[in-house]
Order: sequence, then C-alpha cells, then structure tokens
Amino acid sequence: MQLFVGLGNPGAKYANTRHNIGFMALDAIADHGGFGPWRTKFQGQLSEGVIGGEKTLLLKPETFMNLSGQSVGEAMRFYKLDPTDVTVFHDELDIAPSKVKLKTGGGHAGHNGLRSLHAHIGEAYHRVRLGIGHPGDKRLVSHFVLQDFSKADQAWLAPLLDGIGRGFDHLAQGRGDRFMNAVALNRPKPEKKPRPNTDTAPLREAIEPEKTEAEPEKSPLQRLMDRFS
Repeated sequence: MQLFVGLGNPGAKYANTRHNIGFMALDAIADHGGFGPWRTKFQGQLSEGVIGGEKTLLLKPETFMNLSGQSVGEAMRFYKLDPTDVTVFHDELDIAPSKVKLKTGGGHAGHNGLRSLHAHIGEAYHRVRLGIGHPGDKRLVSHFVLQDFSKADQAWLAPLLDGIGRGFDHLAQGRGDRFMNAVALNRPKPEKKPRPNTDTAPLREAIEPEKTEAEPEKSPLQRLMDRFS
C-alpha cells in the first residue's frame, strides 16, 4: 500500500493559490485514475483507488500547511506504513514554473509543510517537487505563494496537472522515469519563430540590371544594304 499526499491549505480562499498545487495534483490524479469519492478522515480528505493491483491512498491534509505532518502521521499509523511508502506533492520555489523533479529525503528548505512532515514522520519520504518559480525577493515569498495562479499561468499549469494525472500509474508502480516522460510529453511546446528569408535573389534582381542578349555585329554588306533600304 502507498500513501500519496498533496500539500495545501483548506477552504475556497486558498483553492487556487500557488501553495495549493499539491492539492491540485491529487485532484487530477483522482479524476484520471478513477479513485473513489473524497471522504473526511485523518484530519484531511482521503480517496482510495487501485493501481497495478495495489491499494493506493490519496490524502489532502486539512490541518493547514504548517501542521500537515499531523494528518499524514495519523494515516501512517493507522495503515502501519513506513516513510518510504509515502510520496508528497508540493510546491517548489527553486524550480521554474511547469518543471517537475523527484527527490527522496533531504532537508525541507524552509517549506512549512515539509518542516511539519519532518517533525512527525522523518525525512525518508519521497517527493514530487512542482515548480512555481520565485518572486525574486525572500521578503515577497509569503505573499507570492498565497496568491492565486494568474491567467497566464494556466498555459502551463493545466497541461502539467493533466500530465501528472495521465502518468501517475507509472509513479505508483515505481517507474519514476516513465512518470517524468509522461509529464514532459504533455508540456506545451514553445511556438516556433518563422525563419528569416535568406534568399538573396530578389535583392540581386533589384540591384543588378537585367541582362539582354547582345545583337550580332552586322557585316559590311548588310550595313551597305541598310543605307539604301
């Protein structure tokens, strides 16, 4: 059995904020994977499904971000899971928007949700780091992560979430590389700029006079005949 956790804050006020991209990822997985309805359990919302013949759990803690570890720890104790059975989807400031990276263990880098998880279950869990970009100034981080995604963000956010939903079965079966490929294939391709016209023929025609065939030189007899014609 595996437990997949999405980090975020509960309530309509936070539903579309950058900090809630973990919740959004789990919603996409539930929709694509045919998971059961969400129900209140373990201080959060829980949905169950089966991937590759194995029971798989999705959990969205509703304790607010700073206390996410309480909800996850409770679910782990109930199902007798180890940290290595847990994978967490969360926002990542140090990764560019639309980019995704996988990681196991390591520090929490100041992320309040991860800090809480470290305190309650240790650091050996797996992570799906979802890039949201950085505002460029540490003083702006708190405001930035609690802002709604902009309309421009939807150009990469919607394909990213769709790719996560489509590739999730690979991740659940331990094929992280195939999961990453599925996400990458779903990423919108940048528009190709038109190639400059390198044909110089029109320019040559504009600056070079048209060449005409020279008339053949007339013989003395023809010139004499022309005089009397």
